[in-house]
Amino acid sequence: MSIKGKIDNIIDNKLFFGLVSILMRVLLSSVFIIAGIGKISAYNATAEYMASMGVPAILLPLVILTELGGGVALLLGFQTRIVAILFFGFCIISGLIFHSGPDLQSQLMLMKNITMSGGFIALFLLGAGGFSLDNRNNP
Repeated sequence: MSIKGKIDNIIDNKLFFGLVSILMRVLLSSVFIIAGIGKISAYNATAEYMASMGVPAILLPLVILTELGGGVALLLGFQTRIVAILFFGFCIISGLIFHSGPDLQSQLMLMKNITMSGGFIALFLLGAGGFSLDNRNNP
């Protein structure tokens, strides 16, 4: 059997796909869960930063809800495709608003957001996998 055939057999394995899907969800969701918690613990500083970037600070609770709620939903594999598309947009928009400066740090953060948006496209296309609330009736 060719190497490509062996790789195809591994990828087509439901257990392997389920485990990789969990890994994708854990890695992508952890960024948002940690960011949401960070915004709660530094609420005033975050609100001031948002306002300094032209984003009304009154939107901060919505941002926190999006990051925490969406992050937990993604972690559990609940409405994964919907959350993935929402986070795809969130990454692009927040990257352009908050990380479009000419300095290296801003450019790295923008590239991080763009890279994560690619992960969300993959998650949208692949779905949550077998070990998820989305597929609880179809393991």
